[in-house]
Amino acid sequence: MAGVQPPPLRSLDDFLLNSARFAVPDVRDLDRWNNRIINNLLYYQSNYLLSALGFLLLVGYFHPLQLCVGAVVVTSLFLGFVWAAENQAPIRRFRRNHPSACLLAILLASYLFISVLGGVAVFLFGIAFPVLMILVHASVRLRSLKNKLENKLESIGLKRTPMGLLLEALGQEQEAGS
Repeated sequence: MAGVQPPPLRSLDDFLLNSARFAVPDVRDLDRWNNRIINNLLYYQSNYLLSALGFLLLVGYFHPLQLCVGAVVVTSLFLGFVWAAENQAPIRRFRRNHPSACLLAILLASYLFISVLGGVAVFLFGIAFPVLMILVHASVRLRSLKNKLENKLESIGLKRTPMGLLLEALGQEQEAGS
């Protein structure tokens, strides 16, 4: 993580207003569309992070308890899934030795999940909606000369950013900056 620096916050004028140019991507050329998304994710990553955090805070302001409960439930289910995937044999043995306890646990977990479903929906909406908005913006925002220059610096390794590392981890590094 050494040498990673957050990129500057782009101006609102560049991000959304007057100087911003938007166009519907050509869905027949998926490589070009993917390239546009990746390069916009790299260039506007600070703006996207700020927008997502702002939206999450807004949802948290109106539904704080539901957001927290939803976050706990989603995190718990995720961690439970990971744990179960790592330890399948003990779970199988427990289920075979204590079938009524397993049935009770499943019914209790189902009841808890259903009772907090509203919180889960609020949390997922608080996460999924900003991600959708980021992908829509990255898809329709045309690149400027400054955007292309910044992305070229990122792709040759002169500049390392958090989004660049994330895209690299997802296997998209070779396409960034092209």
